[in-house]
Amino acid sequence: MSEKNDATSAWNGEQVRQWLQSRFEAARLDQAAADRRGYTAQDDYDLAAAEEWVCRTLKSAPCTNDQAALAARIKELISQDDYRLSGVNDDRRCERYIRANLRKLAKMTKANEGFGNLLRYQ
Repeated sequence: MSEKNDATSAWNGEQVRQWLQSRFEAARLDQAAADRRGYTAQDDYDLAAAEEWVCRTLKSAPCTNDQAALAARIKELISQDDYRLSGVNDDRRCERYIRANLRKLAKMTKANEGFGNLLRYQ
């Protein structure tokens, strides 16, 4: 049992970047699907755009190599007042989705769990 704890406690920056890349690609696909559905899928589009922004912002950042640095960067992003996004339907709703994605990622980073799940739908 201690072997499992040792394996999960080790931070793996490459796995985090791979997860962020996977979520980035899934968000792009979700945006395209929502765009094709039109007006009724504006909320879905904003949700996917928010996830794409979060993943794009963090996936190539050097802070992904260190758990504490990534947690600090996420905290900075959550406290940010404005997020620069173009093409979204509702700026306020998109900002809420960005913060929700960042909080989810903060929990994952703190627990160091979930980065192995590369499925499209999570």
